[in-house]
Amino acid sequence: MTVWDRPEPPARPVPLDRERIVAAAVALADEGGLEAVSLRKVAARLEAGPMRLYGYISTKEELFDLMLDEVYGEILPDEPARDWREALRGHAHRTRQATLRHQWLADLLGGRPTLGPNALAVTEAMLSALDGVADLDTVMRAVETVSAYLTGAIRREIASLRAERATGLSERDWQLAHGPHVTRMLATGRFPALAKLVHDGTELDPETTFATGLEWVLDAVAAKLT
Repeated sequence: MTVWDRPEPPARPVPLDRERIVAAAVALADEGGLEAVSLRKVAARLEAGPMRLYGYISTKEELFDLMLDEVYGEILPDEPARDWREALRGHAHRTRQATLRHQWLADLLGGRPTLGPNALAVTEAMLSALDGVADLDTVMRAVETVSAYLTGAIRREIASLRAERATGLSERDWQLAHGPHVTRMLATGRFPALAKLVHDGTELDPETTFATGLEWVLDAVAAKLT
């Protein structure tokens, strides 16, 4: 029996329910990442005994499943998209924004499908937008392609934010600190293509970079769908 199917225990002297437990776990993860989440720490946040939580959740993995589905509620579209491209674009941008709010989400993206109600509703919205556009196998490849792009792009962006916190250096400060080394290496003439990029390339902000790459992926998907 999954956590989604298992009934909650009756109320006890300290009122608990899965909603309160998940909210506390999400708050802990937002503050310190997934490593800050344990059933013991969640129980302490709720001022309850750790054993009380086992009536609602059997393992930390189940807790992560519930947390993930809670955030998928933020990714759900408010209304049906006008077409498949708008649906996949909106999903990608909502996922990125949710991950920027809950950076631990980057560590859970791309794994096995989550089976919570919100996650299933998100998948249903995407598949519905593509219904009838192409055969089912092509539709699945389209969804998987966009999901692979957004997972990789989001993880890269979150990794950069984590590096900034860990080092205390912004992206610009890091570039300035390593500038002399890069200049010396490029001056050897061994990296002409890289030198051209460094000297002549345009540096874009993360949101523009994400949006541009997404549109390229959607263009490729459109070519296959037609």
